[in-house]
Amino acid sequence: MKLKMEDLGRPSKEEFAKSSRLPVTVLLDNVRSLHNVGSIFRTCDAFAVERLYLCGITAIPPNREIEKAALGATETVSWLHWSKTVEAVQYLREQDYFIIAAEQVSGSIPPQEFSFQVGRKYAVIFGHEVYGVTQDVLHLCDQFMEIPQSGTKHSLNVAVSSGIVLWELYSRIECIEGL
Repeated sequence: MKLKMEDLGRPSKEEFAKSSRLPVTVLLDNVRSLHNVGSIFRTCDAFAVERLYLCGITAIPPNREIEKAALGATETVSWLHWSKTVEAVQYLREQDYFIIAAEQVSGSIPPQEFSFQVGRKYAVIFGHEVYGVTQDVLHLCDQFMEIPQSGTKHSLNVAVSSGIVLWELYSRIECIEGL
């Protein structure tokens, strides 16, 4: 039997605001689709990420089109806008974050091969739907993840990619740290 909303045991907004967070900040590097942005907000809520950085041309709330996919997650996920992704990455680097780009580059690894370290903070960058993460941002990264694929298309939708990568990090960190 399908569970009712009250049976899911989800925290209230107030309880969620006080809860533990995944030591991960997500950066969107010039993501153009408002629906993708909203979907990523919802994914960040699902996995209790620390915060979401909306960089460059990435739209920011309040926005009706973002909200269609976010379904209220714009109110539960901490977010900031940065006009330049490079500046956001440099800031996180100064704060001792390990910087990861989800991108198809030489030396990238599948998410399941990522070696998580307890006590470390992570930033994961997802890029533009057509052009991906910009080269100037890639130069600042410590690691690259690429989702293995067997089909004819060269990439997945950015919202789908964020869900896969964040699930992989969440499942590992939750097992280790007991979020």
